[in-house]
Amino acid sequence: FSFYKLDISNKKDLDDVFQSFRPNKVVNLAAQAGVRYSLKNPYEYINTNIVGFLNILECCRHYNTKGLIYASSSSVYGGNKKIPFFEKDRVDHPISIYAASKKSNELMAYTYNHLYGLRTTGLRFFTVYGPWGRPDMAMYIFVKNILNDEPITVYNKGKMERDFTYIDDIIQGTRAAIEKNYNNEVFNLGNNRIENLMDMISIIEQCINKKAIIEFADIQPGDVVRTVADIEKSKKLLNFKPKTNIDTGIKNFVEWYKEYQL
Repeated sequence: FSFYKLDISNKKDLDDVFQSFRPNKVVNLAAQAGVRYSLKNPYEYINTNIVGFLNILECCRHYNTKGLIYASSSSVYGGNKKIPFFEKDRVDHPISIYAASKKSNELMAYTYNHLYGLRTTGLRFFTVYGPWGRPDMAMYIFVKNILNDEPITVYNKGKMERDFTYIDDIIQGTRAAIEKNYNNEVFNLGNNRIENLMDMISIIEQCINKKAIIEFADIQPGDVVRTVADIEKSKKLLNFKPKTNIDTGIKNFVEWYKEYQL
C-alpha cells in the first residue's frame, strides 16, 4: 500500500504517481462534491471535476491502464420527473454546476473509450451515507446539531425524498465494477427505496433519543425534490444487492458519530 497526498488537478504530481505505481486499474473517487457549494465556488468544480478528471484520463491513456472506474452522481438526472431514474433516461438538463461536471465526466469517459479503447465504468451514487461520511451532508449535520441542541434547517418544508444508500452497499457495487471492468458502462448504485426526509429525521431522533429543533426553509437553487434509482441493470451486470435499510444504516451512523466525534 502506498499513499500520496496530492491534488488531481496537478498533472505533474499525478504523472509522478502513475510513473512510479503503474496501476492496472484506477478507481477515481476524487471530486469536489456537493450541490450547494457549487453555487458559491463553481471554479473549484471545474478545476477538480473537469481538469482533474481529464488528468486522470490522460494518465490512464499514456500508462496503459486496463480500466477506469469513476464516481458519477444521481445529480446528473437533474429535474427529471419520471421515477425511478433509469440509466437510459436523458440527462442533458443538469440544474447545478456539480451535476454538469459529473455529466461531463461521463461524456469524457465515453470519448476516451471511443478514441483510445480505455475501459470505463461510471457509478451514479445515490445519497451515500454511513460512517466516515462527508460533514457537509444533511445526515451528518442533523446528527451533530440534534446532539448539540442546535436547530437544523430543513429545506422545501421537509417535502424532499431521497434514495439513501448505505456505504457498505456502495462498496459492494464498486468492488463488483472493478472486478467486471466493462468496456463502457454507467450504473446506478442506489437502495431502490424512496425515503421521506422527515422520516429520516424521525429515525435520527429515535436513535439519539432527542427531538430536533427544526427550522423550515424554501428549497435551495440546484436541489432536486426526489431521487430514486432503478437498479435492475446493476443487479444483472454487477450482482448489486443493497442489504442495509435506513433504520439500520442510521443507527450505525449515529453510533459511529458518537464514538468518533464526541
